[in-house]
Amino acid sequence: MTQKNYLKFSGLIFAVVALMHLLRIFGILEVNANIGGWEVPVWASYIGVLVAGYLAYSANKLGK
Repeated sequence: MTQKNYLKFSGLIFAVVALMHLLRIFGILEVNANIGGWEVPVWASYIGVLVAGYLAYSANKLGK
């Protein structure tokens, strides 16, 4: 796999993760995220969408 293909693929994965965080924020995706018995609050998805969105943008920009 070339570096260009790797960056495009990882950008796609991060974009899907960001989309899933957005769906969780708007209540379309009704998923309770649990880590070690602790339920992750919805506000954590705001951070998740920012981080995953930035990583998707960066990977796609570098993959061109």
